[in-house]
Amino acid sequence: MNLADLRKLSIKRQYRIHFRLQNGMECVVTEHGTAQVPGLAGVPGFNLETELAAAREFLLEPAQGPTGPGGPGGAGGKDAPRPRTVSREELDALSTGSAGSGAPAHDEHDGE
Repeated sequence: MNLADLRKLSIKRQYRIHFRLQNGMECVVTEHGTAQVPGLAGVPGFNLETELAAAREFLLEPAQGPTGPGGPGGAGGKDAPRPRTVSREELDALSTGSAGSGAPAHDEHDGE
């Protein structure tokens, strides 16, 4: 999985995907597909593609904005999806599953 794949996954699934960099900082790929490194104050001394290749654990945080059902602090609190930690293998499976499983399942449902 490369950074472009991770960006696509974050947009399709509406996740904020966090992973640790080797220098201890964190990269967050937003639900808009933007890779951000909070606290970075200048030109980085690293390559995000290289850092992503070394990452083994990812935090998937569902992106829930104020425009979602129930609004901010609304009644969906206990039913709202929670952040979860996944391995690289699980993230790869999510990425390949999001590209191929959504449309065929929808087509089958429409035909019934």
